[in-house]
Amino acid sequence: MNLKPTKVGYFFCIRPFNYVNLKLYHFLMLTNFHFKAIFNEAAIGILLTDSTSTILLSNPFADNLLGYDATELLGQNVSVLIPNHLKERHSGHLANYSKDPLDRPMGVGLDLKAKRKDGSLFPVEISLSHFHDQEKMYFIAFISDVTLKRKVETELILRNKEINQLNENLEEEVYLRTQALQNTLEKLEANNVILENSLQKEKELGDLKTRFVSMASHEFRTPLTSILSSASLIEKYEKTDDQAKRSQHINRIKSSVAHLTEILEEFLSVGKLESGTVEIHPSRQGFKEFLDDLLIDLRPLESATQRILLEFESDFIWETDFSILRKILINALSNALKFSQKDVFLKVKKEDSYVQVKVKDQGIGISLEDQKHLFERFFRGSNATVIPGTGLGLHLIDRYIKLLGGQLNLESEIDKGTELTILLIKKE
Repeated sequence: MNLKPTKVGYFFCIRPFNYVNLKLYHFLMLTNFHFKAIFNEAAIGILLTDSTSTILLSNPFADNLLGYDATELLGQNVSVLIPNHLKERHSGHLANYSKDPLDRPMGVGLDLKAKRKDGSLFPVEISLSHFHDQEKMYFIAFISDVTLKRKVETELILRNKEINQLNENLEEEVYLRTQALQNTLEKLEANNVILENSLQKEKELGDLKTRFVSMASHEFRTPLTSILSSASLIEKYEKTDDQAKRSQHINRIKSSVAHLTEILEEFLSVGKLESGTVEIHPSRQGFKEFLDDLLIDLRPLESATQRILLEFESDFIWETDFSILRKILINALSNALKFSQKDVFLKVKKEDSYVQVKVKDQGIGISLEDQKHLFERFFRGSNATVIPGTGLGLHLIDRYIKLLGGQLNLESEIDKGTELTILLIKKE
């Protein structure tokens, strides 16, 4: 079809040639006024082509949009409007569309471009429709310049990217700040624990100082007073007949000095244990021989109403630091003698992997409340304040047994006595 516009009055008419579709011509003539108004004044580019892609009509908006003069596009193939690198692909698409034409937008989801007369490209959106006339097919394309739309879309994409980046940065910043806050809270909590521990240790130290001052003032005053008074009395006994009285006071002085020496020895032992300077020197020895020597040294501590009664099945060789074990048993047995007026039982039992040593007295016993603090330094039971002592005996026993890798257990009941059980574990 080849249509040439001519001017008749105020309208453009379609002058048909012998190969022009008459039905299309008659349709356009019958609707000439309405067709001109719609076609020429439409704010969108409109192209009419035949099945060979020849442009039959173009409205003024399309001409202006594509950079052509009026009627300049008529008779040209629509491929002049296709970018060079897409012409071959466009031919394939057009052939497929001709086989199964549907009224639809072109290139949904694609970035379509049209070529102007000067060769420049610009983004477009194209909608296609078609109709038949006397078994011939015609195509109508509606073309919109979307340069501004694409620009806005690009700006929106960039803005969205910026917003997403800002959100990511914000999330990361929030995460980092949250982590920093969490770390700060953890440090504060750790510092609070350290502070609480420090305060607790300070309180314990204050309690220890109070106990020490109370114990020292009592335990040192008694023997020192005895030494002073005995020394003063000795000066008065100048005659030979007074020798017995002098000897009595000399013995009191010796006993008091021995007591002071024992107290100082306990203080030194605590200091060595606290500083970690006590070393283990194991040796092998017969247990019966060790116990016999120990009991000989403890005989002076026995009174007329009490003895240390040994229950021992049979002799055996054992390996341990016997000097430390001696300190443990001297403390345990001397405490038992001190807090009881009856016999004290020392029971030794040998098993395959350990030796069990029990020290049982029949003395004043220890209350359940006091048993919670028995192994603390300078602690003395509430019912033992009138009995001399430093409050270090059980503390030293506990520390020495741990040093040997053994175990300690204490059972006691008020007015029924106390039983101390020591387990010496065999070294592998």
